[in-house]
Amino acid sequence: METNTDPDQKTPKTKRQIFILSGQSNMAGRGGVVRDPNRTPNKFWDGVVPPECRPDPSILRLSAALQWEPAGEPLHADIDAAKVCGVGPGMAFANALRRRVAGELGLVPCAVGGTAIKEWARGEELYEDMVKRAKESVKLHENCEIKGLLWFQGESDATTEDDAAAYKVNMEILIHNVRQDLNLPSLPIIKVALASGSDYMEKVREAQKAIALPNVICVDAKGLQLKEDNLHLTTESQVQLGHMMAEAYLAHFHQ
Repeated sequence: METNTDPDQKTPKTKRQIFILSGQSNMAGRGGVVRDPNRTPNKFWDGVVPPECRPDPSILRLSAALQWEPAGEPLHADIDAAKVCGVGPGMAFANALRRRVAGELGLVPCAVGGTAIKEWARGEELYEDMVKRAKESVKLHENCEIKGLLWFQGESDATTEDDAAAYKVNMEILIHNVRQDLNLPSLPIIKVALASGSDYMEKVREAQKAIALPNVICVDAKGLQLKEDNLHLTTESQVQLGHMMAEAYLAHFHQ
């Protein structure tokens, strides 16, 4: 009995599944970043990596130099380079996902602390860098696919009533532009409703939760523990958020 054992016939590899991580400081990660006035510099990351955020050979990150490399905390160290980065939600998200998703996971960190949504408008440097990094991520590997955008931003838009009032429209435009520029009209987007912010935080949260576009899911971070600054999520909260985002992705987008 003959069997087909053609050595040139290769089994197709499982696609590397790519996720864009974007927004401001709570996406970039400030978990474990501490201040010590007796040290220079006086802010530093404590280096504590929870088990849920540990490296795994199946999880990669796209560096600032546009090279794939093993992913590890802090994911945004060379992206949000002007600030001290710590633990964010990205590694906890990827580790939760890899147990349910075959193949490699590629993370594309793009978040920059202290940025308002107007700085993520098409034509602005942050937006164009994000799109460029996303496009490069699929050029660098022959068998890969962008599977989602994780977005956590809005604290900087909660400081004035005008910025808060404009948030919903600006976010909807951002979603439209990203999908158009990446030629992914149904790109899954998981956005986070704020856990903290200034006077108009609730107005921004209302805007975030009111967006009702296809394939856009909102995960609510309200109630997650904050650091002493009452702005940034603790390491433990970032782990929780990463798991919440993974659960949302698996429930709504994973087949």
